[in-house]
Amino acid sequence: MFSENLRTLRKQRGFTQEELAARLHVVRQTVSKWEKDLSVPDTDSEVRVEGYYYQAPDGGGD
Repeated sequence: MFSENLRTLRKQRGFTQEELAARLHVVRQTVSKWEKDLSVPDTDSEVRVEGYYYQAPDGGGD
């Protein structure tokens, strides 16, 4: 479920895996593994993901 939601939200915002990775301070391969459900984010990364996707629609907070 996390993997599907992450991919869907990333695409809705128009970001590549590389762009999202840069914003979350991880490498692109990490985002790829999350989206393929091969790994899950650690607690710190999960907090960054949630904070990024649940911020104001105007992009505030980044």
